[in-house]
Amino acid sequence: MSRAFVFPGQGAQAIGMGKALAEAYPQARAVFDEVDEALGEKLSALIWEGDAETLTLTQNAQPALMATSMAAMAALGAEGVAVTAADYVAGHSLGEYSALCAAGAISLPDTARLLRIRGRAMQEAVPVGEGAMAALLGLDLAGARDVAEAAARETGAVCEAANDNDPTQVVISGSKAAVERATELAKEAGAKRAVMLPVSAPFHCRLMEPAARVMADALAEVAIETPKVALVANVPAAAVTAPDEIRTLLIQQVTHSVRWRESVAWMAAHGVTEAWEIGAGKALSAMIRRIDRAIVTRTVGTPEEAAAAAETLQ
Repeated sequence: MSRAFVFPGQGAQAIGMGKALAEAYPQARAVFDEVDEALGEKLSALIWEGDAETLTLTQNAQPALMATSMAAMAALGAEGVAVTAADYVAGHSLGEYSALCAAGAISLPDTARLLRIRGRAMQEAVPVGEGAMAALLGLDLAGARDVAEAAARETGAVCEAANDNDPTQVVISGSKAAVERATELAKEAGAKRAVMLPVSAPFHCRLMEPAARVMADALAEVAIETPKVALVANVPAAAVTAPDEIRTLLIQQVTHSVRWRESVAWMAAHGVTEAWEIGAGKALSAMIRRIDRAIVTRTVGTPEEAAAAAETLQ
């Protein structure tokens, strides 16, 4: 039996996340304090008592979700469970940073600062209102790519497959006009639904090139160690451990598709039978079940779940 710890991406954020962990475990509280110090602001106050719209801003949501995941890892640590209880770590988009932090490859303060930079850079890469993303439900990756390419040809604008989440859901990203046209074409191609997403920028497509350049500069200044547990990375959908390769992939990740379906399939092919979603929400668990029902999913986002997990993971 093999297991993976997986870490959620943007969209899982909610006011109050991680607060119960911080109240139950001093180690979890220390995570939020360290993130607050690294950013020079009380992000924890926004997470626990703030405005949902402000938390959803990319520059806030990214470090906030990472902090919540690391607080859950700290709770596990307090219960005697180390990251090495897993054979692999993986994360969806920004969750890849959480995975690397959990595996000891990047320090917590550096991870918080990188995600603040990443969030701002991704927001600023495309003027608000010019980009868009949409979820195509009921089309596989090949079908979604066909639709995106057709919309790009018709409009002369960018439209690409951004997130290959599971066999029933692919997210496309690009210029607003092209994405809107793609949703029409998707319905004609047999998609059950095509839903425009409430995001402020077109993530994981070539319009994010300016953000990738910002991240290349930021990552050049940060120490990356060999992770204690191999990372199944978004870009290759395969395990990596070399720090230089990880650095390169984190830059590429900004403009490349999140190959989540293939990442889960890779883990299953390498013996993973349990996936533990660490942090806020249960979105990844639902995706994993749709990808491979043989993988048992569990979540660690509350004190009760952390204590229960310790009984299994020790």
